[in-house]
Amino acid sequence: MAENKYKKKAQRKQTKAKNILLRDTGISCVDEPTKYVMVANAGLVTGLQQEQLLELTLPYGGVDSIIMLPGKSYCFLIFKDVLHASRAYVSIHGKIKLTPNDSGPLYLAYAERVPEFSHSWNYYQKPPGLILLEEFVTEDEEESLLNCIDWKTTDSHLGQTLKHRRVKHYGYEFRYDINSVDKDCPLSEIIPSECNFLLDRLKENNANVLSSFPTQLTVNHYQPGQGIPPHVDTHSAFEDPILSLSLGSSIVMEFRHQIGQMIPVLLPRRSLLIMSEEARYAWSHGITPRKTDVIPTQSGDLTIQQRGERTSFTFRCIRKGECTCVYHDQCDSYKKKNSISKVHIIDDVLAAQLESLHVHEVYEEIANHFSHTRHKPWPNVVSFVQSLPFGSLLVDVGCGNGKYFGKKTGIFEIGCDHSVGLADVCRDRGFEVFNCNCLSLPLKSEIAEGCLSIAVLHHLATKERRLRAVEEMVRILLPGGKALIYVWAKEQERYKTQSSYLKQDRKNRKKVCDSELKHGQQHSDASKSKDTTSNKASSQFPSLPIHTNRTQFQHQDLLVPWKLKVAGKAELDKTTEASHLESSQEVPTFYRYYHVFQEGELECLCSSVKGAKPIQSYYDQGNWCIVLEKI
Repeated sequence: MAENKYKKKAQRKQTKAKNILLRDTGISCVDEPTKYVMVANAGLVTGLQQEQLLELTLPYGGVDSIIMLPGKSYCFLIFKDVLHASRAYVSIHGKIKLTPNDSGPLYLAYAERVPEFSHSWNYYQKPPGLILLEEFVTEDEEESLLNCIDWKTTDSHLGQTLKHRRVKHYGYEFRYDINSVDKDCPLSEIIPSECNFLLDRLKENNANVLSSFPTQLTVNHYQPGQGIPPHVDTHSAFEDPILSLSLGSSIVMEFRHQIGQMIPVLLPRRSLLIMSEEARYAWSHGITPRKTDVIPTQSGDLTIQQRGERTSFTFRCIRKGECTCVYHDQCDSYKKKNSISKVHIIDDVLAAQLESLHVHEVYEEIANHFSHTRHKPWPNVVSFVQSLPFGSLLVDVGCGNGKYFGKKTGIFEIGCDHSVGLADVCRDRGFEVFNCNCLSLPLKSEIAEGCLSIAVLHHLATKERRLRAVEEMVRILLPGGKALIYVWAKEQERYKTQSSYLKQDRKNRKKVCDSELKHGQQHSDASKSKDTTSNKASSQFPSLPIHTNRTQFQHQDLLVPWKLKVAGKAELDKTTEASHLESSQEVPTFYRYYHVFQEGELECLCSSVKGAKPIQSYYDQGNWCIVLEKI
C-alpha cells in the first residue's frame, strides 16, 4: 500500500513537471529512456549547485553536462549514453534526496532533448588575454616555494588572517580597506629569492609578458572550502599583466564579464595563470567557497574533484602614475578623474530632473489608476516574503499600493514610496508607509531581515544612482538579511516564449500603436491639458525615444506611455496601458522614464555593492530578478 502511494505521488510530480517543461520550452518528455534526464524539482531557483547533483549521479555513469536555466526550479543531466541515464533514473527517481535536509526525494523524467540555452560550463574557453601555462614549476620547486613563506605575524604587514584565507604580502602591502597600495611605503620584506627563476621560466615558455621582475607579491593560503570574492585587481595600483601561481592543489577560478558572461577556468596544481589586457582589466575573477569542483575528464565528461590546501603566489608590478586603459567601467583612475568633472555633476542633476518630471510627477497624476492595475502579486516575490523567519522586519522600498503586504503573518512590514498618492492608498488599506526617495532611506542601518525593490531601479536614470539605491537597501539589512530586486528586462521574449507584457494585446492595438506613433513623432499633443509634462520633456530630453506599448523594447533608455483611463469608463484592469482610446481629449497620456536592463546587467550592478553578494538570479515574465545577501 505504502509503495503504491509513493509511486502515485512520483507519477503526479512527474506529470506536473512534464507539463511545465512543455509550456516553458516546447520540449516533450518521453517514456522510453534517453540520455537526456530532467530533474523536476531542483534547479537554480532552489539553490542547486552542480557539485551536489554530479556527486549524486556519477556512481551510475558518466555525465557529459549539467544544464541549469535561470529562474527555473528544474534542470537537465546529459549522460554519456542511455544505459547510464536509465541506471540513474531507476535508482534516484522518487527514492533519493539530494541532501538529508530536503523534504522529499528527487523526481526525474526522460526528455526528448534539452533546451538550446545552457548554463553548462565550457572549460576550454578563456577570456581574451588569459594565458595558462601548465606544469610551470616542478614538484621540488613547489616544495621550495611553499617552505620559504614565514607565516609568523612578527610585523604589522605580515601573516594576516582574513575571514576566508590567510594572506601575506611582500614588497608592498595591499590594503583591503582601500583596495590599493601605498606606493610610498614599501615593506621591509622583499620577494623571496626562491622566486627569482620567474623571468627566465617565462622566456622558456615563450611568454615574454614582463619587462622587469615584479615588485609586489601576495601569497594566499586556502583551506578546502575557502575562497575569494569576485574582484578586479585595482587598475591604478598594478600594471598589466598579473601572474598567479597555483601550488598544493588545483582549483576552479570563475571569470565574469560585466555583461554577465561567466567562464570557469581550471587552474591545475603548479600552473601559472597570466591575466593580461581584457582579462586583467575588464573581467572579475574569484573562487567560490566550496570543498569540491566540477571538472572535465580526459574523455570529455564531468567529474568531481576534491579541493586540498592551496597556496597562490600572485606577482604584480606596482604602477607608476594612473591607469590609462580603455576599460572605463572597471577603472578607478578613469572614475576618479571623471567623478569631479562638471559633466558628471550636470549628468546627475539632469538625471534627477528627468526622474522628477517623468517618474515622480507622473505617478502622482496616475496613482489611483495605477493602483487599480496592480493587484496580482508575483508568486516568486510572495515566496520570498513567506521565506522570512517569524518576527522579521520587511521593508518594501517603492511599495506602490502595498500588494506584497499581508502575505505572511508574524512579521513586521513597513513600506516607502516617493508617491504621496500611492502611499495614501497603502494607508487606506491599513499598512505602515512613509514617503521618501529610494536614494536616501531615512532608516537606521542593519534593522531589517528582508527588503523588496519591485519595479523601482529601472526608473533611475544613471548607473550611479541605481547603484546608490542598492547600497541603501544593503545598508538597512542585518547581516544575513536578503533583498529581492525586480527590474524590467529589455528581453521580453525568452526561449521563444513571450512575456505577459507582450501577450496582453487588444483588438484595437493598431489604433493604439498609431496613436503612440503620433506621440512619438510629435512627443506630445500640445492641445491636451494633461500632457504638459510631456511637452516640458521635449525641450529638456529630446533624445529619449517613445516606446510603443506591448512591443519588444528597441532601446534601453526610453519613455513608456501611460494612457490615463477616464473615470466612469469600464472597470480598470492590469492592461489599461493599451486600453481603448476614444479621442485624444478623453484619454490623457503620460510618459514614464525607464531604463530596461539587459541580461547580466543587474548581476553586474549588484556584484559591485560592497558588503553584499548575489545568491540567486533569474528571469520572471519579462523581469530580471536577483536576491542579494548582506555579508
